[in-house]
Amino acid sequence: MNAPVLDVRNVTMRFGGIVANRNVSFSVALGSVTALIGPNGAGKTTIFNCITGFYRASEGQILLDGPAGQQDIGTLITRPVTGGSHLVTRAGIARTFQNIRLFKEMSVVENLLVAQHLVTSNNLVNGVFRTPAFRRAEREAVDRAYHWLGEMNLIDDANRLAGELPYGRQRRLEIARAMCTGPRLICLDEPAAGLNPSETHDLSEVIQRLCKQHGQTVLVIEHDMGLVMRISDHVVVLDHGEVISEGTPEHVANDPAVIAAYLGVSEEEVEA
Repeated sequence: MNAPVLDVRNVTMRFGGIVANRNVSFSVALGSVTALIGPNGAGKTTIFNCITGFYRASEGQILLDGPAGQQDIGTLITRPVTGGSHLVTRAGIARTFQNIRLFKEMSVVENLLVAQHLVTSNNLVNGVFRTPAFRRAEREAVDRAYHWLGEMNLIDDANRLAGELPYGRQRRLEIARAMCTGPRLICLDEPAAGLNPSETHDLSEVIQRLCKQHGQTVLVIEHDMGLVMRISDHVVVLDHGEVISEGTPEHVANDPAVIAAYLGVSEEEVEA
């Protein structure tokens, strides 16, 4: 098994007297697809928001292994309003959202160029005088945008408004935008939500290609169990804010604790 890119250690998240996550621990291995699953209200989105910088965990550590060494995500989240999501992105974590958040009045390629402001080295002076460094960074950003449009089969849509794309293509555009940040880890929040079976199949191929051809590491929340079983190397199951099972898709699918959580019955009833 490859070394972990992400290591979640005993994370607890409280909102006043409500405990959304309790002592959650799991790892995401380099170049793998890890799925985070569980019934509605299990705490999946909360732990996702802790990992991606929208929340700061009440307890525990979330460690990202990047080029600069291991970094605690919690130390990047210092401001109560803006959080630290932009700093987490700079550290190497990108995400998509369950409800698509594109700049719908901008073109497809402009959405990808906007995403690169953290990885380009431009400043106001370079922009005003259009220095060689500025022009070079501009070319590199465009090349990177078109590279990921090609990977997502969106080249023909480059100059269309993002809001005009069919829903499935908007999903792929959001993944392309995340990849333009150059992430160590990409977090996909229910990427198959609202997709038809054909679009879901295409999505599974996209995710597998990211890992196998580009060495990308993926953490995904998903309710489509067919997709989860098809793409995942490792599955983590949450229920009532706690990890109740983890392992291979086959192991998790046959775990009585997981079956009981989804059916709303006790483990004893499942075993019986």
